[in-house]
Amino acid sequence: MIEFEEIKEKVILVGVSLNDGDDTQDSLTELEELASTAGAQTVGVLIQTRTQIHPGTYLGSGKLEELSEMIYETGATGIICDDELSPAQLRNMEDALDTKIMDRTLVILDIFAKRASTSEGKIQVELAQLKYQLARLVGLRSSLSRLGGGIGTRGPGEKKLEMDRRLVKERIAQLNRELKEVKRHREVTRSQRQKNRIPVAAIVGYTNAGKSTLLNTLTGAQVLEEDQLFATLDPTTRSLILPSNQQILLTDTVGFIRKLPHHLIEAFRSTLEEAKYADMILHVVDVSNPQVEKQMYVVYETLADLGIAGKTIITLFNKQDKVAEPVDLRDFKADKTLKISARSGEGLERLKEILDEVLHERHMLLERVFPYEKAGLIALIREQGGLISEDYRDNGIYVKAYVPKELYARVSG
Repeated sequence: MIEFEEIKEKVILVGVSLNDGDDTQDSLTELEELASTAGAQTVGVLIQTRTQIHPGTYLGSGKLEELSEMIYETGATGIICDDELSPAQLRNMEDALDTKIMDRTLVILDIFAKRASTSEGKIQVELAQLKYQLARLVGLRSSLSRLGGGIGTRGPGEKKLEMDRRLVKERIAQLNRELKEVKRHREVTRSQRQKNRIPVAAIVGYTNAGKSTLLNTLTGAQVLEEDQLFATLDPTTRSLILPSNQQILLTDTVGFIRKLPHHLIEAFRSTLEEAKYADMILHVVDVSNPQVEKQMYVVYETLADLGIAGKTIITLFNKQDKVAEPVDLRDFKADKTLKISARSGEGLERLKEILDEVLHERHMLLERVFPYEKAGLIALIREQGGLISEDYRDNGIYVKAYVPKELYARVSG
C-alpha cells in the first residue's frame, strides 16, 4: 500500500511595523508557530515599516512588488498577514499577488476547528468561522478555491463558503440558538456548584503556558498535553482534595493569545466566563518564554475585556524545569505568586497549601460537639468545608473544621 505524505502549504509571513519600538518581529515569530500548528511551512518573512496600515492593500505598492518576487523565488503557495484583513484588503492583495491570501484570524480559526472535539466546542468554532466568513464571502471564495484546501478550509465550517449570505445568516441564527441552550445548561451547572458551595478555581494563561499539564498533575484529568499552541480547546473541570480535606474544583480554560480574534472571544464567552464566576484565578505563566512579560499583559488585558475583576489571583511561574537559572519575575496584580513546574510537580504541594490558606481566609474555624442525631450536619461540613478532625465521644461527635461563613451560622448553633 502506497502512503502519501501530506504536502504542506508554503507560506510567507507579512507584518506591518507602525513604529520602531513595537513587537512586530515577536508577533511574527508567534505567527510562524501558529502557521506550523495549522500545517504550513514558513518559507519567508516580510516586514514593512509604515505610519499606518494601508487601507486598501495592507502593504504599500513597493512592498507588494517585493512580496511578489519573494513568492516566485520561494515557491510560496500562500501569504499570511499578521493582522485581520478587511474584505477590500483581501481582494486587492489577491488581485495584486495572484495567490492565496490569509490573515492571523483565519489561521487561529483553522486551529480551533482542528482542536474542537465536544459539541459545544464545534458550535462555538463554527459560529466564529461563519461570522468571519460572512463579511469576506466574495474574497474568500475566490482565494481559497485556488488551492482547493489547506488552512481555512477544514473543520465544521469547511463547506460554508459555498452558501450564499442568506444561508450563512440562517446558519448563524441556528448556531446562536444552540449556543444559548448550551449556555443555559452551563449556567444550571454553575448554579448547582454555587448551591453546594464548592469553591472553584479557574486556570487561565497564555496558550501553551502549561494549564492542561497543571490540571493533569494535580487531578489526573488526562487532558491532552502537547507542546503546541491551543493543544486543548474544550474546558475541563476536575475535583481536588486539599490538605485540609476541603474540596475545590479546578476548571481549565482556552488559552489566550495576542490579537485573539473578537469572533472567538464572542463565541467562547460562555466558556471563558467560567473564570468570571470562579472564586479565584490560577494564572499560569511560562517563564521559559522570552515574551513572558508581554504574555502576562495579554492575559490581564483579555480578562479585563471579559469583565473579570476583583478576583483573588494566584500567579504560578511555571516551567521552572526549563530554565537554567531561576527567573526573577514579579506580578503586581497577583495576590500570591509561586514558582512551580507542573510537569515535575515542583511547588505543587505548596500550591495546595496556598489554596487552603486562601479558602480559610473566607472561612471560620468551627469547634463543636454534635449530638449523634445531628450527625448529618457533619456530612455537610465535609462537603462544603475543610474537616480538620473528628472524635466520637459519649455525648456526641467532636468536630474541628473550617467552614464557609454562610454555613457557620447553620451548623454552629
